[in-house]
Amino acid sequence: MKTNPLKEGVLTGNSAGIGTVTRAMVRERAVELAVINDRSAQTVSKSDWEQARRELTGEPDTDTNEAVLLSAPESERWDPVHGSTGHKVPAAPSDDEDDEGRSDNERLVDEGHAGAEHDQARQAASAAARQDS
Repeated sequence: MKTNPLKEGVLTGNSAGIGTVTRAMVRERAVELAVINDRSAQTVSKSDWEQARRELTGEPDTDTNEAVLLSAPESERWDPVHGSTGHKVPAAPSDDEDDEGRSDNERLVDEGHAGAEHDQARQAASAAARQDS
């Protein structure tokens, strides 16, 4: 729900209500911004005026281009070539993978599993040989 922009903005200055924002108030704040930015009071820029007006009236800090960008769906906010669907880049093989794509850990587990199966088979054969004798 949007709020009334007239109810936003600076309401007090030095604990006193500021009332309706006037052009003189905007000019005074623009001069302050110029001085803050290491410029003389006579070299107030357009951006100083705009920022002063936004501060005193409670307008958001976003400019029109940014507002349009923010209103677009997130999937369309950055589109370097409009209409391009792109393509998936194949994953580069890792240094710890073999030709089959198995990692070092997978190979070690497989070797341990094969060794355990071999030991179990040998023990079973030994037990069977003892029973036959």
